[in-house]
Amino acid sequence: MKKAFINWCMKIITDYNKNLSRKELDKMRYGLEGLYLTITKLIIIFVIALLLGIFKEVILLILIFNGIRLTSFGVHAKKSIDCLISSILFFLIFPILCIKLTIPTLIKQIIFIPLVLLISILAPADTEKRPLKNKKKRTIYKICSIVISIIYMSLSLIIKDNTLSNCFIFALIIQIIVMLPITYKIFGVSYNNYKNYEVNN
Repeated sequence: MKKAFINWCMKIITDYNKNLSRKELDKMRYGLEGLYLTITKLIIIFVIALLLGIFKEVILLILIFNGIRLTSFGVHAKKSIDCLISSILFFLIFPILCIKLTIPTLIKQIIFIPLVLLISILAPADTEKRPLKNKKKRTIYKICSIVISIIYMSLSLIIKDNTLSNCFIFALIIQIIVMLPITYKIFGVSYNNYKNYEVNN
């Protein structure tokens, strides 16, 4: 199914753009693979979320998570089945925790600094296919990640709605998990890939 979808898309692209280089075509194929996996993964997660009655919470957590993921990046599983299983675990279990768990304000204040600190240490976490070779860009991504994590933790303290408040905290926790070196090791992918390249100015 995936192969047929990607080949069909690539045929349309090459029919209308005959002058594309091999490198450009490879980038497009990689992007299409990611798009296909994302769509199919989300469909499965949304269907299960609907059956469990947690659809709204799943949407909230995914949207908030992607806000920090955008600048912090993190691991990508080599196998689509590994990606699907881990996504199901993250985005079905954590929304339930967001609903059921009540975190006292004092605990939120205590974990504020450690969570932000972990984000500042680990972000941005690149991948083998997308190494963050440019030092300036890595610094920008790191600063943005720190700022977003501070905003998230501040919102978790300000917002009165328990579920929404928890979503900001658990989004950071998920992001930290996907950036940990041990997570990269579990998925069998290399960590700090930019170190294999010369740093650009």
